[in-house]
Amino acid sequence: MSIVFVPKKLRGKAKVNQETIQRLLDENDQLIRCITEYMQKGRAVECVQYQQILHRNIVYLATIADASPDNTPPPTNSSNETSTTVNGRGGS
Repeated sequence: MSIVFVPKKLRGKAKVNQETIQRLLDENDQLIRCITEYMQKGRAVECVQYQQILHRNIVYLATIADASPDNTPPPTNSSNETSTTVNGRGGS
């Protein structure tokens, strides 16, 4: 069973740490392998339950990422810096 299934009384109280995130990523990897194997065998109907769990895990991870205070976009380069880098020349 997916670790995302948390009893209602514990929801919102669990601490999210790197270990939990890594376990979810590992579970997603296993789910993708399982889905791929079933698809190759022509057993698409059996994939549905695994696809639903994978979807739930991905949505959960995205929610964590969106709520993370460390989630800041990288600074963008100015257009002048970009054009000199693309041209292969460093300065005018």
